[in-house]
Amino acid sequence: LSAAKGGRARLPAESLPAAAAGRKGLAFARFQRLDFVYLNAGIMPNPHVNFKALWHGLLTGKVLHMLTTAEGIMTQTDRLNGDGLQEVFATNLFGHFILVRQLECLLCGNEKPSRLIWTSSSNARESAFSLSDYQHAKGRESYSSSKYATDLTSVVLNRKFNKQGLYSSVVCPGLVMSNMTYRILPVFLWKLLMPIMWLIRFFAKTYTLTPYNGAEAHVWLFKQKPEHLDALVKYHSCTSGLGKSYVEPRKVNGAAASCCRGLG
Repeated sequence: LSAAKGGRARLPAESLPAAAAGRKGLAFARFQRLDFVYLNAGIMPNPHVNFKALWHGLLTGKVLHMLTTAEGIMTQTDRLNGDGLQEVFATNLFGHFILVRQLECLLCGNEKPSRLIWTSSSNARESAFSLSDYQHAKGRESYSSSKYATDLTSVVLNRKFNKQGLYSSVVCPGLVMSNMTYRILPVFLWKLLMPIMWLIRFFAKTYTLTPYNGAEAHVWLFKQKPEHLDALVKYHSCTSGLGKSYVEPRKVNGAAASCCRGLG
């Protein structure tokens, strides 16, 4: 969080109590406004790779798409948290949403615009999300569902709060080697696959691989004027085959925009 008095406060958003505590902490600090809130906390519990689907993608020519979006090849086993909510939904989206609502008085109505920057994913897919099961209690792609819901939430927040000076954006850091990634496959296997992944980068520019490259879109957005950004765009961190980092804007799924019009 970037605060008006020159200080910075880092708050966890993994749970609803943490979000409420964060609001109290800022109140004690007597911040007059917040300029930026980066909503980045996320989990992917018990990930499983569907190697059969991956092999099918290889035979049908869809393997590159599957490797860049994890569509059809990645599932998770979710569970309820202490608040009785699905853990992935609560951590990846709902805790952030509650935090934003708690901080609303510090984010809206300021002389300068305030910004929300959500970390989404290229794995966010409409087919994994349902309004009738928005916590994804009945499915096995809770991560994809939560990230698609994040995209929806950002669009709706822009519709409701832009006139009050609050702007929301979503970014995708690409495939980054992190603690979350290392839970999908054993670390030694990732090490063996790394040369192949460097080659794939020539065709799959979202293979950013390092946290530094993955943060490209976050840093780029920090420098932009929010009034000039498209609320229906997700900003992807990309890295060329030769290692050059850049940002590529891509439209949020059309169905997401349509859904948000209905929600609004």
